[in-house]
Amino acid sequence: MKYYFSFIGFIWFFSGTAFGQDQKIADSLAKIYQQGLLTDSEKLDLLEDLSFNEMKDLQQAIKYAEELILLSKQLTSPLSEQSGYFLKGTHKRKMGELDEALEAYIKSAEAAGNANSLTREGITYGAIADIYSISNNHNNAMLYYRKAISTLRQSDDSIALASNILNAGDEFLNRDMFDSAYVYFKESSLIFEKLDYLTGKAYSLGNIGMVYANIGQRDLAEKNINEAIMILEELEDFYPICVYLLYMSDIYSVKGDESTAMEYAIRSLQLAEVHGLKEQISNANLKLSELYEKSGNTGESLKYYKNHIAFRDSVNNLMSIQKMADLRTDFEVAQKQAEVDMLNQAKKNTRIVMIGLIIIVFLGAIILGTLYWYYKNIQIEKKRSEKLLLNILPFETAQELKLNGKVEAVKIDMVTVLFTDFVEFSVLAKNIESKKLVNSIDFYFKAFDEIISKYGLEKIKTIGDSYMCAGGLPLPDENHVVKIIKAAKEILAFVEQEKQNEDGMPHFDVRIGLHTGPVVAGIVGIKKWQYDIWGDTVNIASRMESASLPGKINISETTYEKIKGDFPCTFRGEIEMKNRGIMKMYFLD
Repeated sequence: MKYYFSFIGFIWFFSGTAFGQDQKIADSLAKIYQQGLLTDSEKLDLLEDLSFNEMKDLQQAIKYAEELILLSKQLTSPLSEQSGYFLKGTHKRKMGELDEALEAYIKSAEAAGNANSLTREGITYGAIADIYSISNNHNNAMLYYRKAISTLRQSDDSIALASNILNAGDEFLNRDMFDSAYVYFKESSLIFEKLDYLTGKAYSLGNIGMVYANIGQRDLAEKNINEAIMILEELEDFYPICVYLLYMSDIYSVKGDESTAMEYAIRSLQLAEVHGLKEQISNANLKLSELYEKSGNTGESLKYYKNHIAFRDSVNNLMSIQKMADLRTDFEVAQKQAEVDMLNQAKKNTRIVMIGLIIIVFLGAIILGTLYWYYKNIQIEKKRSEKLLLNILPFETAQELKLNGKVEAVKIDMVTVLFTDFVEFSVLAKNIESKKLVNSIDFYFKAFDEIISKYGLEKIKTIGDSYMCAGGLPLPDENHVVKIIKAAKEILAFVEQEKQNEDGMPHFDVRIGLHTGPVVAGIVGIKKWQYDIWGDTVNIASRMESASLPGKINISETTYEKIKGDFPCTFRGEIEMKNRGIMKMYFLD
């Protein structure tokens, strides 16, 4: 499982100074707050400081933020209102309540826009990106990170800029794009070092340590992460400590020191439980389950795995994903609502006048002609809409959407997921003209589309140079595993054949991975629908692709059992997978 966390970019301005969280300040200010001797204006500043610095009791920090929101509305203080919503969103995010966090951040962005604060608007875009990153929506996450960075480069807030650069790097890290992640982390580290901003320096150290851990430089990883933990313990910033402790557990587990690995994982779990950090409670339980399974203690392993599932589902479920997508749409619509309302009113007035003139001058004949014209165009547009809908959604899903206005998510017990990825695409792309690169990707993906259509498979999506499709949905198909294997072989053959062409277009090697298992399928949002699938099967299929080799089709043991009588395969052995343990893999001959 990937670890999602982000640097908490609380950057507030008092007398032009930016500062970080400090629990000691919160404890001191709480005494002043309890005396009740402040004016309303003084109380606004105090509530903001209290909610910002309170780290031990997140529920109390949320109460301070809600009181700040209420008082700022009464006093018509949009900047304080923005601060209140932002603080509430950040505390909710740390508690794993992602839908409520996103809702608060959206209101914070609206308040920042109303207050014409470019810096706060950029910071809030970054917070929205963090939520999408946690919910594994990479496209939306990078959309808002770039929006945040672009906005903040126009401001004079270097700490907020560095924070969002670091967060964008963390998104690349979670996508296993280690080179890009390292570049972003180094840029943020340089800015934090120049400003001597202690919290930012700690996060940069820890994140660079995680890059080192992922690329096998474990001594450097251990050094950086330990330095980060020491700083964060002094600051009493516990959320990232939980993440770094699990990385330390991974490092010692690889070294073969299971006892020390277990100690780090237990320490992470205890710290997360004390501070109510649901996401990290889930991750720590998973790590302990893996360690106990590795040691042969299956009873303890099962206990911790059940805890992991319970907390994971409370943080990341389909209903929350649906609600977050709806909230994003509401946010985008709200930004232009006033303009749209005026335009609609103008159109309405014009329509009324025109209809009146038509009735007076042309009477019934013109009215009938107009109605007929509208009817023909409606029919044309209806056919065009149906054709477009079938181009982006499966037929059965499109029919359900037309009948009910929505599509219910469904669990499908047996689906085979296929991922492809062009080898060293990022490296080669640096030396290829942009137009040629796009034309090449378009050429390959069109060919892939034709191949999977031939076998009745469902294209899910493309992510950069990665192509994802699935068999056995939206309706069950007992023969779908054989079909997707044939499609994979044709895709590989097509790519190998194109490498021989000297047509001036860039050509690549490809890796392919497949896994068979259950998924949840459906669509999210109310605009720009996308049929998608979720579940562990998708993650394992992706791992099969990343563990494959150029020009090879790598399949899991589950898929192998389905097709071993029809297609010859070569057993690769039991291979260690990140956060998965040992898995059996096979190359399709």
